Amino acid sequence: MTDDSATHRTPAYRLLALDHETALDRAEGRLCEEFVTIFEPETIRAYLVSSYDWFADRATVTLYLPVLAERFGRQRLQARAKLEGRVAQARPSVLFLCTHNAGRSQIALGFFTHLARGRALGWSGGSEPSGSLNPAAIAVMAEIGIDISDEYPKPWTEEIIRAADVIVTMGCGDTCPLVPGPRYVEWIIEDPAGLEVEEVRPIRDDVGDRVTELLAELGVAAVR
Repeated sequence: MTDDSATHRTPAYRLLALDHETALDRAEGRLCEEFVTIFEPETIRAYLVSSYDWFADRATVTLYLPVLAERFGRQRLQARAKLEGRVAQARPSVLFLCTHNAGRSQIALGFFTHLARGRALGWSGGSEPSGSLNPAAIAVMAEIGIDISDEYPKPWTEEIIRAADVIVTMGCGDTCPLVPGPRYVEWIIEDPAGLEVEEVRPIRDDVGDRVTELLAELGVAAVR
């Protein structure tokens, strides 16, 4: 499990290109505005920087690093806010986990986000995050009008694990985190890695049905 300290500083951050530094400054401004009543600017900056570092240490294409850092930092801050009881009305939260966070968990998150329409929080992660999403997973979701092409493989973190109400595991085995509190659900679903689009469609439909049932259990009616 990844448990990067929010105050971590690596050479990747110290050697920021000027355009990335500017983009991160703007991202920090947006996050500070969003979390203005919840966290101090120093905390927000620390989460943003450590999120940037995680991607920078692994990326082969660096163009979108500030965007990924902002999105991952936002998720981690949302999780910490919920974990520490800093939100008045916490939404149900579900974490979808698989090995590479490139196929099954991303399909599940895509359905969850689309059907919940902001009434519940969805996160995803992998024990060994891949470098990119499975193209077949992107294609089969696009067929039904759900765009997951801007998602990205990422790890799970301590605050996200502990803030989740439900943790859905899909093939991460013994590496899946076990902490007291969340409800654990295991979905036995074929890994779409290496499969053609026509082979991934039944996997997509199975995941979609399971997500719809899970939302109903959480008291969130799926909006199609």
